[in-house]
Amino acid sequence: MLARGSGPEQRSRLALQWRQISWITCWIMLYAVEALPACPFSCKCDSRSLEVDCSGLGLTMVPPDLPAATRTLLLLNNKLSALPSWAFANLSSLQRLDLSNNFLDQLPRSLFGDLTNLTELQLRNNSIRTLDRDLLQHSPLLRHLDLSINGLAQLPPGLFDGLPALRSLSLRSNRLQNLDRLTFEPLASLQLLQVGDNPWECDCNLRDFKHWMEWFSYRGGRLDQLACTLPKELRGKDMRVVPMEMFNYCSQLEDENSSAGLDIPGPPCTKASPEPAKPKPGAEPEPEPSTACPQKQRYRPVSVRRAIGTVIIAGVVCGIVCIMMVVAAAYGCIYASLMAKYHRELKKRQPLMGDPEGEHEDQKQISSVA
Repeated sequence: MLARGSGPEQRSRLALQWRQISWITCWIMLYAVEALPACPFSCKCDSRSLEVDCSGLGLTMVPPDLPAATRTLLLLNNKLSALPSWAFANLSSLQRLDLSNNFLDQLPRSLFGDLTNLTELQLRNNSIRTLDRDLLQHSPLLRHLDLSINGLAQLPPGLFDGLPALRSLSLRSNRLQNLDRLTFEPLASLQLLQVGDNPWECDCNLRDFKHWMEWFSYRGGRLDQLACTLPKELRGKDMRVVPMEMFNYCSQLEDENSSAGLDIPGPPCTKASPEPAKPKPGAEPEPEPSTACPQKQRYRPVSVRRAIGTVIIAGVVCGIVCIMMVVAAAYGCIYASLMAKYHRELKKRQPLMGDPEGEHEDQKQISSVA
């Protein structure tokens, strides 16, 4: 009887346990679905590294069904030309974003507003011409930023104010001609800066940035070559090796401009000045202001004048040294010839002169025989 009665009870226990296991399994599956939603169409997803790879698919827009837990999003080698401001909304866990090799020309101001954990941003090889000042203000953890091979002609002031953790920055192959020192001063953690292959104009507008570059190199930062394009005298030279004396005229120009601003403006300078009015009879002629155009002299920096003087002095010194060397060589040749002639004459005279020691020995031999 006990054996027969134990069968239904055991079955009920097994059924209860099976229900509990099925409920737990359902909860686990639901949690997994919420944590790792479906992968976007044609993209490759890695559930371990939470990486979504949508590169090289010819996409013209960002997939709308990106998993919220994505940490790495690869969108390089596509045909993206414009991005809406909500393209990366709700991706607060995203740490790495690669948008290289696309056709992006303008980025909305709030495009990266939700990417508070972003540490790497790749925008290489696009058509970006301008950047908004507040584009990166919501990504304080950004460490690596690549803006190379674009059409940037200038950087807005304050672009890097909210990036204290930035370590590497690439601005290679753009259209930059000068940079403002104040734009880079907030980058206290910067270790690598790439600014090569830009049409740099090494003039007064780049003087303050040169000071910053010297400070950056002094504290151990790495910087590639910043080759000057203009002026012609400095073409191809690295901005870091250009002496600061070349920029002494900048302060002189600033003083001249400031003093010129305090002068009272006179009549405009024209080449053909009007004829003076004839004075009335009996009245003293009044002095008229001179409207002659002063001849503008071409300003030549102090360092250039010093360089010309140095070249002239060096040429004179080298000429004097060469003349002295020629004279010394001629003197040596004459002295050597005279000494050789003297020795030859001395050898000729020695056989004619008797040897007193030999004669003395002969006399000794004769006396001994006797």
